[in-house]
Amino acid sequence: MTSASIIERIAGAPISWGVCEAPGWGHEMKPARVLGEMRELGLRSTELGPTGYLGATAQDVRERIVSAYVRVIGGFLPVPMHVDPNLDLTEATDAIATLAAVGSEVVVLAAQSGDGSYDRKVLMSDEEWTVLLDNLDRLQRVVREHGMTPTLHPHVGTAIEDRDTVLRLLDSSDIALCLDTGHLLIGGMQPLDLLAAAADRIAHVHLKDVNETVAATVAAGDASYIGAVRQGLYTPLGDGDLDIAALVTALEQVGYQGRYVLEQDCALDAEPAPGEGPMLDVRRSIDFLTSIAS
Repeated sequence: MTSASIIERIAGAPISWGVCEAPGWGHEMKPARVLGEMRELGLRSTELGPTGYLGATAQDVRERIVSAYVRVIGGFLPVPMHVDPNLDLTEATDAIATLAAVGSEVVVLAAQSGDGSYDRKVLMSDEEWTVLLDNLDRLQRVVREHGMTPTLHPHVGTAIEDRDTVLRLLDSSDIALCLDTGHLLIGGMQPLDLLAAAADRIAHVHLKDVNETVAATVAAGDASYIGAVRQGLYTPLGDGDLDIAALVTALEQVGYQGRYVLEQDCALDAEPAPGEGPMLDVRRSIDFLTSIAS
């Protein structure tokens, strides 16, 4: 494992700066500052962030990222796949087209809850599973038609969250996965267990380190997801309870060639002072990855 093999594949994400699609998440920093701080930290690739955050049209997004010297490599797209067999995919298709138009490699789908929040479990009947899988197939086709890789992100507060739903999805669909180390752990599955079970299905990685004490309150239903985020659910890489070094080493050993997206979900009450705020945590994570890659 060499520095270049990992460091050149690190990407940022607006959620690390508190920018999230969930309603009522908190203060949203402006794109110019977020992209500027990414560039200052040496990040040259990023996920798109919520639909519309970097611009209303693909041309708007292109102009913004070109001026910031940052490339968009993918985007998170939550869709309520289980709610309607005739789900209108117009909005999702438009978002996928935008991602393709700005040069993305991957679309990170999530099986969104009915109201878009992440604060309660989604329990599906067998009929809803059928609906979800059919809509997931439709979405995969659209993503592939646009020349990108579709992945599914097991995520707290969505229909694919815990160990049982992840394993059922693996058995029921050929969708590749986005391995999010934090969400997977909260859902009751160790990231290394997923790697052992389905290394060939992992096409994208969101790296999070986790305070397991806080994570346990989410898993038990004692805290909302946003509440736990505000209580320090996620830490800079190397500061939490996950063995990120072991996971990255294992991914490299099985031949993973995708991106490592730094995602330390945070929620802000106000605009940070210049030189302060989330960028300090992102810097710590970059330094940690650099140290283990050398």
